[in-house]
Amino acid sequence: MMPIAKHSKLAGALALSLGLVLGGCGGMPTNKSLYSAKQPVVERSNFTFDVRAGQGGLDVSEQQRLANWFETMELGYGDRVSIDDPMASAATREAVASLAGRHGILVEEVAPVTAGHVQPGYARVVLTRSAASVPGCPDWSAKSDMNYNNATYPNYGCAVNSNLAAMVANPEDLIEGQSGTGETVIMSSTKAIDSYREQAPTGQSGLASTETGD
Repeated sequence: MMPIAKHSKLAGALALSLGLVLGGCGGMPTNKSLYSAKQPVVERSNFTFDVRAGQGGLDVSEQQRLANWFETMELGYGDRVSIDDPMASAATREAVASLAGRHGILVEEVAPVTAGHVQPGYARVVLTRSAASVPGCPDWSAKSDMNYNNATYPNYGCAVNSNLAAMVANPEDLIEGQSGTGETVIMSSTKAIDSYREQAPTGQSGLASTETGD
């Protein structure tokens, strides 16, 4: 019969070993697919700027204020500009479109819903800007060397997806890509090949003859 003291020591050792094993398995990866669990997320932010407007559009001072705001916001590719104008003045829309066009931006047809109401005699210019990021990256939470599931680690794909989110010119393209016109560009794409094929061989006219003087 085993003594009580030795039995207690053996039970403690077994419990400690079992705890170490379970602790080691706690960080074991479980994603068995080749799809990254961390995916880019696109967030939209709306910035508003109210300008005094009427049926005649924007006066010079309001146009200057709006132009300065566009410069301060660094309006550029990927941004969207829209107008919330209760009077629906064509002159106001034309003035805003002209200022936004300096930055290569077209005015959207429909403005998103923003907080607050547009005061009478004013029009609201809405700048919608998107940003992409990958939440939770980098993720080094899996510290175990054991991988009995043959799974990918939590940090798998973080580098590629984070670089993609940082480099994409228009984050909206991650949600929906640009639509094509349906027109083909075969002639322009094969121009270099046609030029190579139609180029006359260098030895077509024979070798050039040279003479040396005495």
